[in-house]
Parts: sequence; C-alpha cells; structure tokens
Amino acid sequence: MKNIYEVQSANKIRTAVIVAGFVVFVFLAVYILTNAFGYYMGYQPGGLGYFGMAFIVSGISSFFSYYYSDKIVLGISGARRANPQEDRLFTQVAENLSIGAGIPKPKLYVIEDSAPNAFATGRDPEHAVICVTTGLLSKLDRTELEGVMAHEISHIRNYDIRLMSVVSVMVGLVALLGDWFLRVRFFGGGRNRDSDSGSLGAIMIIVGIIFAILSPIIAQLIQLAISRRREFTADAGSVGITRQPQGLISALEKIASDTEPLEAANKATAHLYIVNPFKKSSNKAVATFAGLFNTHPPIPERIKALKSMA
Repeated sequence: MKNIYEVQSANKIRTAVIVAGFVVFVFLAVYILTNAFGYYMGYQPGGLGYFGMAFIVSGISSFFSYYYSDKIVLGISGARRANPQEDRLFTQVAENLSIGAGIPKPKLYVIEDSAPNAFATGRDPEHAVICVTTGLLSKLDRTELEGVMAHEISHIRNYDIRLMSVVSVMVGLVALLGDWFLRVRFFGGGRNRDSDSGSLGAIMIIVGIIFAILSPIIAQLIQLAISRRREFTADAGSVGITRQPQGLISALEKIASDTEPLEAANKATAHLYIVNPFKKSSNKAVATFAGLFNTHPPIPERIKALKSMA
C-alpha cells in the first residue's frame, strides 16, 4: 500500500514525462509544418513567418483566456457569488481547508443546478475561484464536501490551470499551423508546385500534409492525457489535505451515480469539473471510442487509487 506522498510523487513524475513528450512532439510538428510551408511557398525551408503568425494568434487568444477564464467560465455557467449566510457550510469548509493548504481563500460561487458537481478556475492561488452546484451542497455530507473542496484546492495549489493554459497554447499553435497548411495546399497560393520543389521538397510537403491532418488530433489526445493525470494528482492532494480518502471516495461515487445531467456544463467547461458532467453513452463501442477524448479518468480507477493510499 502506497502512502499519499508516494502517490503524489509518482503522479507528478508521470505528468512531467507526458509534458516533456508533448513539448518534443509540438516542436517536431512545428518544424515539419513550417518547413513544408517553406517548400510549398517557394522559398528556403523554414516558414518562420507562418510560425510567428500562428504563435501570435494562438498566444493572444490564450492570453485572454488565461487572464479572464474565471469570468468567462462563471458567466457561461450562470454562477452566482456564494452567500456566507445561505451557503454557510460551503464557506466554512473553504475557509478551513484553505488555511490547512496554506493558500488564500478562493472566491466562492454557486450554480443553481441540482446535479452534483464542482470545479476550480483562476490563474493562480491569489486569483482562484471554486464553484459548486446546489445539488452538490444538498446531496453531500460535510466529510464528502471536504473531500471535493480539497480536490479543487489541490488543483489551485498545484497551478494546474496555469499548466493547462500553457498546454492549450501549444495545442492551438499546432492546430492553427496544420489548418493553414491544408488551406494553402488544397486551395492554392503556393508559388511553386510539387514538381518544382525537388524530391526533398515533395517528400516534405507530403509529410507536412500527414502531420497537418494527424498532429492536432495527437496533440489533443496528449492534452487530455495530461488533464486526466492532473485529476489523479488532485485526488492524492485532497487526501493529503483532509487525511481521509473515504470522504472523496464517497463523494465521487455519489456524483458519478447521479443520473441527472448538468445543464450548466458544455464542451468548453466540461474539463474543469471534478467529474465529467456529461453522461456516458449506453453503446459500448461508442463509449470506448469516446473514452479516448475524455478529460477525466474513469471513476473506478480514481477510487481504486484512493483506496490504495494509507
């Protein structure tokens, strides 16, 4: 049986390995796509002008998402500011756990929705937000609520949102480059045709097309793998704060078994929630394929990991 510190360390190492592999993949994809751009447009390999344009566009959009993500997500979700009197337990638990975790108390918000769920957002502990549904507050007891809140506080303390913002920039860069290359390749605009580029140029353009099609999909899959690994790390962090894995285990079981869909959630915000707010397909083949694109690891795997902690 592993203790919580061993689990947290193992999760951090796995995340670091995945992120390092992702960085290598992104640089490889950018190198191939920019070189393919250069060959196709009729100048020496490089295409750094396109790289720069992609980086600027992706960077600007990610910059606004990074600094205003909390306001955007709260607005989309229709959340209200928590009332210390009406939401007393929520407020008390957040205050106590924040002190125990050594971070400032996050801003607290509530979504009027009977489906139990919660998420954290904000770029750092000083600008963090924790949002829960009224269903979560009504259906969980204090111990279970502490487990969920500690999970979200762990996300905040580990700067998970900052990490995922950086990853999103890289995914956006690869997707933008791939999209531009395919548009230019299939709709014209290049000064030289394949026959004028030489055999190396023709090969590079073919490889570029393959990367333009596949690299955004691969990048998204790696992004989702990082997201799922951060959920395991936050689960371990929750136990580190509360010292009682059973609270989070019971909370995950309740949330996952609840059949009511979360109406406030959408594809843009689903990855933030502690449990995937969308209900699984009854079709096994569809569910298995969709699992590749899930932002959360399966609940049984998370519970198994929690039960293994001392």
